[in-house]
Amino acid sequence: MIEFKNVSKVFSKGVKAVDNISFTIEEGEIFGFLGPNGAGKSTSLKMMVGILEQTEGKITVNGVDTLENSIEVKEMISYVPDNPDIYTKMTGIKYLNFIADIYGIDEKVRKEKIEEYNQKLELGDAIYSTIDSYSHGMRQKLVLIGALITSPKVLILDEPMVGLDVKTSFNLKNILREFADSGNTVIFSTHVMEVAEKICDKLVIINKGKIAFCGKLSELKTEEHSNEDLEKIFLELTDNEKI
Repeated sequence: MIEFKNVSKVFSKGVKAVDNISFTIEEGEIFGFLGPNGAGKSTSLKMMVGILEQTEGKITVNGVDTLENSIEVKEMISYVPDNPDIYTKMTGIKYLNFIADIYGIDEKVRKEKIEEYNQKLELGDAIYSTIDSYSHGMRQKLVLIGALITSPKVLILDEPMVGLDVKTSFNLKNILREFADSGNTVIFSTHVMEVAEKICDKLVIINKGKIAFCGKLSELKTEEHSNEDLEKIFLELTDNEKI
């Protein structure tokens, strides 16, 4: 379980990117972060991972405080940022083995995991080529494979569908569902309303650093919004700001 309690993040010059937000994410859930550009989505994810420290409030991952025990938290998490930095002179397979070495993954297990997720995400023989020859979509596939082979308890993805083709996006959605159904937690931000609508168990909509909604989609689609799709409801909740 992940808990945010009265969390705020203030940057230089008093800019409050996240403003006193609180929510809980249960084990086994796919939890979506939605909001316009600059709403505080990526900042919230980075605080959850421990890349940024919150200015106020408390964040816990499976009962562990992210500030007091940051290493223990990081051991439970795999994180894919929206623009990941990877070692482009490595081959894909060398990069994945590098990740596996960091996490101490057994040779037999890593081989099985790499083969499994390479097949599902269809990077194919490109895994043996240097990363500097990869397209954006291929790099995205590689970092997703790297995140999945560590078998984390919590998988945090910032805009994971960007750059992926239709088939790979479909396969990734199935992977995330299977991962959550095994008792793990998936948290991701997205600009693709259809993705959030189809696979999220719960979602939070953030606007100008504040929570505009948090809960199940069925709760969002009240009688007032019963015939509206998520995109239209989103625009109403965020004052028609661009996503």
